Amino acid sequence: MNTLYYENQPLTVAELRRLQALENRYRNAAREVFTNRVEYYHRFTGGHYTSITIRDQKTRWGSCSSRGTLSFNYRLIYGPAGPLDYVVVHELCHLTHMNHSKDFWNMVERIMPDYRIYKQWLREHGQELTLTTHLKKQGIPIRLS
Repeated sequence: MNTLYYENQPLTVAELRRLQALENRYRNAAREVFTNRVEYYHRFTGGHYTSITIRDQKTRWGSCSSRGTLSFNYRLIYGPAGPLDYVVVHELCHLTHMNHSKDFWNMVERIMPDYRIYKQWLREHGQELTLTTHLKKQGIPIRLS
């Protein structure tokens, strides 16, 4: 196991295992949340999707393949609902417009008129969507001792 640090101190094996268990729980929760949000917004966007995958991409919040696979970054679960919903709407709109044309953005805006707020929030706060930051904000200690 690689040595990971929190606040310049190495984490113990027990702390690493605990964090991994918590991360797995959040990933599983993210699957349910994304599935529910896709089902909700899909009635407004139309199009056909084949599956939903949950990933931990380093540079993307979501994607939509030409075969209809919707992929979402599980770390969105650590933030407010608005940015997560924006990413869901964004990817669902790609089922109709596989580009970022004016028609695509008009569709996003029709479904989520305030999408720009959430898009900007992700630019400004996306790097904060980590397990340790989330736990800290919730008042849950990282260290076991």
